[in-house]
Amino acid sequence: MAVSIILFLIIFFVVVISHEFGHFIVAKKNGIRVVEFFIGMGPALFSFTKGGTKYSLKLLPIGGACMFEGEDGLEKEKGELSEGAFPNAPVWARFSTVLAGPLFNFITAYVMALVIVSSCGVLTPHVQKVYEGSQAQAAGLKEGDRITKINGKRIHLGEDVTLISQLNTKGESLTVTYERGGEEYTTVIKPTYDEEAQRYVMGIAAGQYLKCNVPQTFQYGFYTMKFYAEATFKSLKMLVTGQLSRDDVSGPVGIVKVVDDVYDTAKSYGALDVALNMINIALLLSVNLGIMNLLPLPALDGGRLVFLLVEAVRGKPVPPEKEGMVHLAGMMALMVLMVLVLFNDISKFF
Repeated sequence: MAVSIILFLIIFFVVVISHEFGHFIVAKKNGIRVVEFFIGMGPALFSFTKGGTKYSLKLLPIGGACMFEGEDGLEKEKGELSEGAFPNAPVWARFSTVLAGPLFNFITAYVMALVIVSSCGVLTPHVQKVYEGSQAQAAGLKEGDRITKINGKRIHLGEDVTLISQLNTKGESLTVTYERGGEEYTTVIKPTYDEEAQRYVMGIAAGQYLKCNVPQTFQYGFYTMKFYAEATFKSLKMLVTGQLSRDDVSGPVGIVKVVDDVYDTAKSYGALDVALNMINIALLLSVNLGIMNLLPLPALDGGRLVFLLVEAVRGKPVPPEKEGMVHLAGMMALMVLMVLVLFNDISKFF
């Protein structure tokens, strides 16, 4: 478990630092003064100041922040702030600075996807097996067919097929478009419930290994990142609509458990396999952090972007003290949510 905790901390630092560094580097480019750059929450383990910015590492591995002078209007009146204060920067300079955090998460995720694809290859959406007596067989699918669309959605990876099948919790009919011998065909498959798998299945196994050349690596690296983004969006939708329970939600403790399980499985194959699996987890978390921060909620980057868009449309900002109070309330709610998720993580072990 000690090794897994260290691996989790490395993943955490990479994902959070990439996010906060995005804010930091674009703020510097836009002439916005960064007051503090810190990783973690709670009391500081150590800190130092350089170039007018305080850098800190804090105790709890939950989040981080890049704090700008005058941010949220909670420090001083605007007239007392320096020229490099956040409120004094043009609205689009502030917008790009806030957007840079999630954007850097996606850039980091894409780089990780390139590493994985170049090292491991990908699974293309070719049908590897059609199960006897299945609905897929009745619909005419055969081994070697390449699935190109499901319900009109373009399919690039074998994992796309698996995800759509797994999330089809009501067993709805699927319109499948596939290629065979250079020709394109469309059929409809009505999944049947599999008692052993405890879900609806089409009756196929999809995924043919492809060792990617350089152009394919860049192409399928993007598809891999896109797959994780779509999985995150669909999971959020299922959580909001009540299709997922609290047992399906994990915080830091739950992620450590996932890292530990993956490490135990991968370590027998060597250090390279462990590293690639950890990169895969970091890829998922980086995409997740980028998407979560774009949600239009107070205290998150998405909430701040909403206020900046309102300012751009109105031609004047929302009163800083009002915006600051909204974000402060959002931050308090976020902290309560973190505590609840942490408690939920711990309760799973008892």
